[in-house]
Amino acid sequence: CTPGWPELNADKTVIDALRNQLQAFREGAGPDVGILLDLNFNFKTEGYLRVVRALDDLGLFWFEIDLYDPASLRRIRDAVQTPIASCESLFGLRGFKPYFEHYSMDVAIIDVPWNGIWQSMKIAAMAEAYEVNCAPHNFYGNLSTLMSAHLCAAIPNFRIMEIDIDDVPWKDDILTDVPEIENGELKVPSAPGWGAELNEEVIRAHPPTMAI
Repeated sequence: CTPGWPELNADKTVIDALRNQLQAFREGAGPDVGILLDLNFNFKTEGYLRVVRALDDLGLFWFEIDLYDPASLRRIRDAVQTPIASCESLFGLRGFKPYFEHYSMDVAIIDVPWNGIWQSMKIAAMAEAYEVNCAPHNFYGNLSTLMSAHLCAAIPNFRIMEIDIDDVPWKDDILTDVPEIENGELKVPSAPGWGAELNEEVIRAHPPTMAI
């Protein structure tokens, strides 16, 4: 098993390390940069409560937490002032519905490639009915970035868009046009479809590999 599994407890060493690292980020980034902490599925409810209570005074942009039980997530949300973001691993309206009904999170994270743009729009519309903002789950490549950008441009409850800058060196060659970022803002492309076409030759030159 990897460290922390399967019990998923939050011990003092982990919490102290998190606090020291986040304080170092704040010192280096300055007071105006938002810092987001993604805790994923790494704890149970008790562990999440210990972590968020210990770090609630740091003024983070949000705690990102994944839990299978919406009532437990609501309990965590009620315990802190820092916003809670969640739901990146959920699929479809039925997956999101109980989390909205429990008011479990401040921001609903929608994975556009998993759900598709049509279903993602429906999830965002449901979120709006509960006065909840949305953010796309976008740790993929440029095509996902363009898909997520179109979602953000089309909904009234957009909060912030994730983008992953770490990837393979040939990442930008896969599409005919790469996403453009100016002054920290992504420009929504005006070309048909997602705004770019796949470069089939580059894709064929880098076939998927299987780890053994």
